[in-house]
Amino acid sequence: MKPFFRWLALPPLGLLLAAATVLLANEWAVARASHRVANIAYVSASAPDFDPKSQLLDVYQPTKASPTPRPVVLFIHGGSWDSGSKDDILYKAIGRRLARQGFVGVVISYRLAPQVLVPAQAYDCARALAWTVAHIGEYGGDPARLVLMGHSAGGGLAALLATGSDTLLARVGLPPRAAHAVLLDDPAGLDMLDYLTKMQYAGDEKYLVPFSQDPAVWRQASALYHMRAGAPPFSIYIGGDTYPSIKISSEKFRQRMKQLGQEPKYTVLPGKKHVGMVTQLFWENNLLYQELHRLAE
Repeated sequence: MKPFFRWLALPPLGLLLAAATVLLANEWAVARASHRVANIAYVSASAPDFDPKSQLLDVYQPTKASPTPRPVVLFIHGGSWDSGSKDDILYKAIGRRLARQGFVGVVISYRLAPQVLVPAQAYDCARALAWTVAHIGEYGGDPARLVLMGHSAGGGLAALLATGSDTLLARVGLPPRAAHAVLLDDPAGLDMLDYLTKMQYAGDEKYLVPFSQDPAVWRQASALYHMRAGAPPFSIYIGGDTYPSIKISSEKFRQRMKQLGQEPKYTVLPGKKHVGMVTQLFWENNLLYQELHRLAE
């Protein structure tokens, strides 16, 4: 009997164990190709708002030596602005895969609601970016080829960094164009002023916790209102079956960039839902990794 058909003949428990064995073996192979430097504080311990649990990042380096500095990907996780961590299993897996792909991966955590509002989260992300620009050379990375990447809420935060969000980057000593390029993966929060003004969907009131009840904060935390000419190149990926609000705000963002003469690469993945847009990154040959290579050139 051929190996594939032997698998099909296994009882359900045996099939699950066999599948788990294959996944673990694959993950071990991926892990061997990377080295993780964990829990680096990107905010000084003397800062009045220093949070030793949240203001941390991990660096994932390829184990194979390179004669030249490698491109860098800084990944910002999602989680509705009130959950998520660099230590989540999926985000660790993404860091390892970035390293196996030849990038120096930087996966960050940041303070969450209700501890802070979204503008403070964006400030944390800006400080993580500033640390990366200043120090990634020590880990074999090239800060001149740094790609920002974020999913969901992390996509909205990445967009705020890339647009400069008024004085956000200047506050951390960075120029308006600190990133080489940006990849937004099903980004949320690009236009929270419109979203929270309309409150069209069930459960929308929960977003008043991270964004407050102040429309001025909604606008400040929405990358759409900070777009400017001269921003880095954007690539935006949207799930064909994602939330309507993400489709609408992403299209508005695209049109705004087009008005500024910088239309982004815009890709809709048929059949993909919001969560699937990030879990697909578990697969090493996923097209988003291919796009990261293109953006890092």
